[in-house]
Amino acid sequence: MELVLALGIGVLVGSGVWLLLRPRTYQVIIGLSLISYAVNLFIFSMGRLRVDAPPVLGPAGSDLASYGDPVPQALVLTAIVIGFATTALFLVVLLASRGLTDTDHVDGQERQ
Repeated sequence: MELVLALGIGVLVGSGVWLLLRPRTYQVIIGLSLISYAVNLFIFSMGRLRVDAPPVLGPAGSDLASYGDPVPQALVLTAIVIGFATTALFLVVLLASRGLTDTDHVDGQERQ
């Protein structure tokens, strides 16, 4: 399970970096989103991956080591909301830039 998660994070980061280096603004925004998803998965994995473990505390005196940490889950939930708002803002700026410059290249100039 850890290998699959590590490979997934690596593929998301690699794809995000590749898209960040593209000349068009929409591809840059998608690259930033992929990197933020990879960071969210990384933070979520820091809360220990538990299979068949109860999500809430049971009767008093139970072993706390068998439960997952809720703090990374709360951080990831907050990061998802902030990332969605940031992506929406980037898309509005992209549309305004496209309207002002008639191009969607990052530097504002078409290649010839």
